[in-house]
Amino acid sequence: MPVPFLRNLTGAVRTRRANLQLGAVLAFVAGAVNAGGFLAVHQYTSHMTGIVSLIADEFILGNMLVVFTGVCALLSFISGAATTAILINWARHRQMSSEYAMSLALEAMLLLLFGLLGANLETYVAVILPSTVMVLCFIMGLQNAIVTKLSQAQIRTTHVTGLVTDLGIELGKLIYWNRRHRDGTSSLVRADRDKLGIHLLILSMFFVGGVSGAFGFKHLGFIATLPLAFLLLLMAAIPMYDDIAPRLLRLRQLKELKQSFSSAADKAPEP
Repeated sequence: MPVPFLRNLTGAVRTRRANLQLGAVLAFVAGAVNAGGFLAVHQYTSHMTGIVSLIADEFILGNMLVVFTGVCALLSFISGAATTAILINWARHRQMSSEYAMSLALEAMLLLLFGLLGANLETYVAVILPSTVMVLCFIMGLQNAIVTKLSQAQIRTTHVTGLVTDLGIELGKLIYWNRRHRDGTSSLVRADRDKLGIHLLILSMFFVGGVSGAFGFKHLGFIATLPLAFLLLLMAAIPMYDDIAPRLLRLRQLKELKQSFSSAADKAPEP
């Protein structure tokens, strides 16, 4: 990927086109992690509706261990979203280019951790399985908050219920008949074709990611997380470098200045 493209894709200065491109990529990643993660831990971790319903059901049935596990998953998702908010606001107050890239890099590291935990899942299933579920929920909360923040809540990537609802609304407006209404009147029903296209793109990328993730985990196992982690690190690299490079340059200049002073002091004649 060209450097300018990566800088625009995940940098602090946002455009509508860059938001859509990043949303599509992250929808693919979310679909892959959600579907592949299900094969690993037998639980979907991207949508909290099912988690909260599970907590309620198991509470009534008296399965307190399952209730505790569900609460931990819910808190992990919330913690992931909160972490993204902290990182973005911390970087924004310091006018850094990597206000979104830092969360992407953290997500990549956690995907690698997920692969490491999963590789030992069968050996220490009682300890590793709950930890793996929490890591996946944290990742989903982290990622969903990234796109929500940068798109002002116009794009979501880790769950599709609201997306499909909006898609249905726009399709209903698209096929609505306007025989009794004149063009230019407020009563005319028109679909937002641009919004319709966005919803179709995000939904399609989530599905393609799900197919890819399921295929990867089925045939490759937890090593399938490596390409996803590499992709996230690649997208985060340029904005993070833009923040680090000036600091490295100042350190180098300071070192050279100290060396010049030291050299001048060595050459000075003794009194």
